[in-house]
Amino acid sequence: MAANTSGTVTGGGGQRLLYRPGEAAEILGLSRSKVYELLASGELASVTIGSVRRISAQALVDFVKERSSH
Repeated sequence: MAANTSGTVTGGGGQRLLYRPGEAAEILGLSRSKVYELLASGELASVTIGSVRRISAQALVDFVKERSSH
């Protein structure tokens, strides 16, 4: 794990580990308000650091996998 010059924490492969709700919305193709609804309902997991809420890259992957049709 390392922090780059912008302060973004990345994993061993250089992938970001945590995203802001707005960034997660962009990644998922949803509105920011929908992401907040998913967070409030517990459908999308998050990490709280102090008063800041972030969504892990793994939580995004899990969210999509759980909703993928087989």
